[in-house]
Amino acid sequence: MATPKSHSSNSGYTYDVFLSFRGIDTRKSFTDHLYKALKQAGVETFRDDDEIPRGENINSELKRAIKQSRMSIIIFSKDYTSSSACLYEVDTILEHSKHSKHGILPVFYHVEPAELKQQARDLAPVHTKEYQKGWSSALEEVASMAGMPLKEQYESDFINQIVEVIESKLSLKALTMGRHLIGMDSRVEGINQ
Repeated sequence: MATPKSHSSNSGYTYDVFLSFRGIDTRKSFTDHLYKALKQAGVETFRDDDEIPRGENINSELKRAIKQSRMSIIIFSKDYTSSSACLYEVDTILEHSKHSKHGILPVFYHVEPAELKQQARDLAPVHTKEYQKGWSSALEEVASMAGMPLKEQYESDFINQIVEVIESKLSLKALTMGRHLIGMDSRVEGINQ
Protein backbone atom coordinates (compact mmCIF):
# COMPACT_ATOMS: atom_id res chain seq x y z
CA MET A 1 0.00 0.00 0.00
CA ALA A 2 1.34 3.47 -0.87
CA THR A 3 1.85 6.03 1.84
CA PRO A 4 1.10 9.76 1.71
CA LYS A 5 3.94 12.00 0.69
CA SER A 6 4.47 15.59 1.70
CA HIS A 7 4.18 18.10 -1.10
CA SER A 8 6.13 20.81 0.73
CA SER A 9 9.43 20.08 -1.01
CA ASN A 10 7.77 20.04 -4.44
CA SER A 11 6.02 23.37 -3.89
CA GLY A 12 8.93 25.46 -2.63
CA TYR A 13 7.88 25.21 1.01
CA THR A 14 9.96 23.62 3.73
CA TYR A 15 6.93 22.59 5.81
CA ASP A 16 3.34 21.67 5.17
CA VAL A 17 2.22 22.79 8.64
CA PHE A 18 3.46 25.20 11.31
CA LEU A 19 2.22 24.30 14.82
CA SER A 20 1.50 27.22 17.15
CA PHE A 21 0.81 26.21 20.75
CA ARG A 22 1.38 27.18 24.38
CA GLY A 23 4.14 24.80 25.41
CA ILE A 24 3.32 24.66 29.09
CA ASP A 25 -0.30 23.71 28.27
CA THR A 26 0.06 21.10 25.54
CA ARG A 27 3.68 20.45 24.46
CA LYS A 28 4.05 16.99 26.02
CA SER A 29 0.44 15.93 25.58
CA PHE A 30 -2.03 17.00 22.88
CA THR A 31 0.48 18.83 20.66
CA ASP A 32 2.96 15.96 20.79
CA HIS A 33 0.26 13.46 19.81
CA LEU A 34 -0.93 15.71 16.97
CA TYR A 35 2.64 16.24 15.77
CA LYS A 36 3.28 12.50 15.63
CA ALA A 37 -0.01 11.83 13.83
CA LEU A 38 0.77 14.51 11.23
CA LYS A 39 4.28 13.14 10.68
CA GLN A 40 2.92 9.61 10.38
CA ALA A 41 0.48 10.85 7.72
CA GLY A 42 3.39 12.31 5.74
CA VAL A 43 2.72 15.93 6.70
CA GLU A 44 6.02 17.82 7.11
CA THR A 45 5.42 19.69 10.37
CA PHE A 46 7.31 22.49 12.14
CA ARG A 47 7.40 22.29 15.94
CA ASP A 48 9.62 24.81 17.69
CA ASP A 49 11.46 22.44 20.00
CA ASP A 50 12.60 20.29 17.06
CA GLU A 51 13.39 22.87 14.43
CA ILE A 52 14.97 25.98 15.97
CA PRO A 53 18.76 25.66 16.19
CA ARG A 54 20.25 26.54 19.57
CA GLY A 55 21.64 30.04 19.69
CA GLU A 56 19.31 31.43 16.99
CA ASN A 57 16.88 34.32 17.44
CA ILE A 58 13.57 32.63 18.26
CA ASN A 59 11.24 35.27 16.78
CA SER A 60 13.08 35.47 13.48
CA GLU A 61 13.21 31.66 13.24
CA LEU A 62 9.48 31.42 13.97
CA LYS A 63 8.71 34.05 11.34
CA ARG A 64 10.90 32.21 8.81
CA ALA A 65 9.17 28.90 9.59
CA ILE A 66 5.71 30.45 9.22
CA LYS A 67 6.64 31.85 5.81
CA GLN A 68 8.09 28.48 4.76
CA SER A 69 4.88 26.62 5.71
CA ARG A 70 1.83 26.05 3.58
CA MET A 71 -0.50 26.51 6.55
CA SER A 72 -0.64 26.85 10.32
CA ILE A 73 -2.53 25.01 13.02
CA ILE A 74 -3.06 27.27 16.02
CA ILE A 75 -3.84 25.21 19.12
CA PHE A 76 -5.68 27.58 21.45
CA SER A 77 -5.57 26.40 25.07
CA LYS A 78 -6.57 27.97 28.38
CA ASP A 79 -3.34 29.94 28.88
CA TYR A 80 -2.42 30.53 25.23
CA THR A 81 -3.08 34.27 25.46
CA SER A 82 -0.85 34.70 28.51
CA SER A 83 2.20 34.14 26.29
CA SER A 84 3.54 37.10 24.32
CA ALA A 85 5.37 34.61 22.07
CA CYS A 86 2.05 32.92 21.19
CA LEU A 87 0.38 36.27 20.50
CA TYR A 88 3.33 37.22 18.28
CA GLU A 89 2.84 33.96 16.35
CA VAL A 90 -0.89 34.57 15.84
CA ASP A 91 -0.21 38.08 14.57
CA THR A 92 2.60 36.87 12.26
CA ILE A 93 0.51 33.97 10.93
CA LEU A 94 -2.51 36.18 10.24
CA GLU A 95 -0.41 38.88 8.58
CA HIS A 96 1.33 36.30 6.38
CA SER A 97 -2.01 34.71 5.39
CA LYS A 98 -3.30 38.09 4.18
CA HIS A 99 -0.47 38.33 1.64
CA SER A 100 -0.22 34.70 0.56
CA LYS A 101 -2.18 31.47 0.26
CA HIS A 102 -1.13 30.45 3.79
CA GLY A 103 -4.04 28.64 5.44
CA ILE A 104 -5.03 28.78 9.09
CA LEU A 105 -6.79 26.08 11.10
CA PRO A 106 -7.73 27.19 14.62
CA VAL A 107 -8.05 24.32 17.10
CA PHE A 108 -9.87 25.09 20.33
CA TYR A 109 -8.44 22.79 23.01
CA HIS A 110 -10.52 23.04 26.21
CA VAL A 111 -11.31 26.67 25.41
CA GLU A 112 -14.27 28.20 23.58
CA PRO A 113 -13.89 30.74 20.75
CA ALA A 114 -16.05 33.19 22.74
CA GLU A 115 -13.57 32.99 25.65
CA LEU A 116 -10.70 33.84 23.31
CA LYS A 117 -12.56 36.79 21.83
CA GLN A 118 -13.20 38.11 25.34
CA GLN A 119 -9.54 37.61 26.27
CA ALA A 120 -8.59 39.57 23.13
CA ARG A 121 -10.83 42.45 24.19
CA ASP A 122 -9.37 42.31 27.72
CA LEU A 123 -5.81 42.42 26.34
CA ALA A 124 -6.36 45.50 24.17
CA PRO A 125 -6.12 48.12 26.96
CA VAL A 126 -3.20 46.32 28.63
CA HIS A 127 -0.97 46.39 25.57
CA THR A 128 0.37 49.88 25.11
CA LYS A 129 3.05 49.36 22.46
CA GLU A 130 1.93 49.63 18.85
CA TYR A 131 2.95 46.09 17.87
CA GLN A 132 1.11 44.69 20.90
CA LYS A 133 -2.14 46.36 19.86
CA GLY A 134 -2.15 44.24 16.72
CA TRP A 135 -1.93 41.09 18.83
CA SER A 136 -5.40 41.52 20.32
CA SER A 137 -7.08 42.25 17.00
CA ALA A 138 -5.24 39.30 15.36
CA LEU A 139 -6.34 37.03 18.21
CA GLU A 140 -9.95 38.15 17.87
CA GLU A 141 -9.90 37.69 14.08
CA VAL A 142 -8.45 34.17 14.24
CA ALA A 143 -10.80 33.19 17.08
CA SER A 144 -13.67 34.22 14.79
CA MET A 145 -12.58 31.78 12.05
CA ALA A 146 -14.33 28.47 11.63
CA GLY A 147 -12.10 26.15 13.60
CA MET A 148 -12.17 22.78 15.29
CA PRO A 149 -13.33 22.72 18.91
CA LEU A 150 -12.62 19.71 21.09
CA LYS A 151 -16.04 18.60 22.20
CA GLU A 152 -16.95 15.68 24.43
CA GLN A 153 -14.88 13.21 22.44
CA TYR A 154 -11.70 11.21 22.71
CA GLU A 155 -8.58 13.22 21.91
CA SER A 156 -7.33 10.48 19.58
CA ASP A 157 -10.50 10.80 17.48
CA PHE A 158 -10.16 14.58 17.48
CA ILE A 159 -6.54 14.32 16.33
CA ASN A 160 -7.57 11.96 13.52
CA GLN A 161 -10.19 14.51 12.42
CA ILE A 162 -7.57 17.27 12.37
CA VAL A 163 -5.20 15.13 10.29
CA GLU A 164 -8.01 14.38 7.82
CA VAL A 165 -8.80 18.10 7.47
CA ILE A 166 -5.11 18.91 6.91
CA GLU A 167 -4.71 16.14 4.34
CA SER A 168 -7.77 17.46 2.53
CA LYS A 169 -6.65 21.10 2.62
CA LEU A 170 -3.16 20.20 1.42
CA SER A 171 -4.35 17.52 -1.01
CA LEU A 172 -2.08 14.95 0.62
CA LYS A 173 -4.34 11.92 0.42
CA ALA A 174 -2.40 9.21 -1.30
CA LEU A 175 -3.83 6.78 -3.77
CA THR A 176 -4.08 3.34 -2.27
CA MET A 177 -4.49 0.06 -4.07
CA GLY A 178 -6.01 -3.29 -3.31
CA ARG A 179 -3.80 -6.18 -2.28
CA HIS A 180 -4.58 -8.21 -5.40
CA LEU A 181 -3.54 -5.72 -8.09
CA ILE A 182 -0.35 -7.18 -9.53
CA GLY A 183 2.22 -4.85 -11.08
CA MET A 184 0.57 -1.64 -9.91
CA ASP A 185 2.99 -0.64 -7.11
CA SER A 186 5.29 1.44 -9.33
CA ARG A 187 2.38 3.15 -11.08
CA VAL A 188 0.74 4.11 -7.78
CA GLU A 189 4.07 5.40 -6.43
CA GLY A 190 4.44 7.54 -9.56
CA ILE A 191 1.00 9.09 -9.05
CA ASN A 192 1.62 9.75 -5.34
CA GLN A 193 4.88 11.57 -5.99
